This record gives sequence, structure tokens and C-alpha cells, in this order.
Amino acid sequence: MLVQDVMSTGVVTARRNDSVRSVVTKMLSRHCGAIPVVEDGEVLIGMVTLRDVLIPLYPNYGEYIHDNVHSRDFVEMEDGYADVLAQRVEEVMSLNPLTVSPRTPVLEAASYMGIKNFRRIPVVEKGALVGMVSVGDINRGLFFERGHAAMNADRMAHPSGR
Repeated sequence: MLVQDVMSTGVVTARRNDSVRSVVTKMLSRHCGAIPVVEDGEVLIGMVTLRDVLIPLYPNYGEYIHDNVHSRDFVEMEDGYADVLAQRVEEVMSLNPLTVSPRTPVLEAASYMGIKNFRRIPVVEKGALVGMVSVGDINRGLFFERGHAAMNADRMAHPSGR
């Protein structure tokens, strides 16, 4: 099974000059945690994730852990959220995201997601975004292709349900 067999198309995208607020609104309304950033002819240039939006709230990535010596005022840190939402996408996006081709085997794509701890990755052909594939897409595809076949084979072997 290939990525093209399970990927989502018609993906909601953002542009580098969009506000972070507009992208977070898209993510929340679509129940997704990542939006691809494109330019000129749907060329993929980056990704914005909900994590990318939260990271700027921490003054130094290593300092956010609470301890007795370096305590942080996490409630005060929340006050910076409005400032992050006012930024442009290009200020928070991750550049040159990991991608797969539509012809990548689904378990190969899943292995990349596992290694990087990603839930979804963009699908690109000749530099242009053509879709997104998620862990859920892969599981759904495998279930309907392999899971139903195994269930039907089991029913054939045990027609009385035993």
C-alpha cells in the first residue's frame, strides 16, 4: 500500500505572511495540529504546528522546567500568547519539513513518523504539496485492506463463529 492510497488531499494551507492567529484558528476548526506553509504554485516551504506556537512562550527552551533554583512563572508566561498570535507564520514555522512522495510505501512513511515522533507529514511531488498523511490515515488504510481480509478469512475458517 502506498501513501497515495491513504493520504488526505485538499489540505488547508498557510502562507508565510499569514498571522499565527489565522493559522491556529484553522488548526482548531479543523481539529488538526499542523498546517503546511506554501508559496508560488503550492511549493512547500515549511510547517506550523501547535508546538511551534507554544515554544516561543518559553524564554529559553532549557529553562522551562520548574525547579527550586530556576523557577518560572508559568501563569505570567501565558501573557505572551497574544504576542505569539500576532506574529507572522514565517517567524514560528519549521523550515524544510520532512516529506514523503505519494509512491512511498505506507509503513516507510510510518517509520519516519515514528523516528521523528510526528503524527503527520506532508506529501510532496516535484516540490508541490499534494496532500498530508497521518498515522490515522495509515492505520485506517491497513485496517480496511488487511484487517477486513483477516476477519473474512477467520469467518471462512470458522463459519459458525467458533
